[in-house]
Amino acid sequence: MPHAELKYSDNLKIDAVALLREIEQVILRHDASAGECKGRGYPTEIYHHTHLLLDISMLTKPHRDAGFTKALLADLEATLHAHLSQRCFISFGIHYSDKNYVTTSHQP
Repeated sequence: MPHAELKYSDNLKIDAVALLREIEQVILRHDASAGECKGRGYPTEIYHHTHLLLDISMLTKPHRDAGFTKALLADLEATLHAHLSQRCFISFGIHYSDKNYVTTSHQP
């Protein structure tokens, strides 16, 4: 269950929901076993220089090595650029959680 957090200046003309859906698809193309990507978008009206920050959190797994990470980062960057139509700064990264991070679901 990866997580994607998208934080951005609210003057960016982006469809955050569509972008988060595409980020999920990019992750699944690289790792079909990743499952649903929980996405959240945080536009802010308080900023200095128009900026977009994407943080991906994933569990550590043997196949998620340096090659996997490099390829995924390249595809995420291309996806971000495809969704942007105006000048802005972009930052993005993948963070791997250790085995002490728990992810589950609740179904009453």
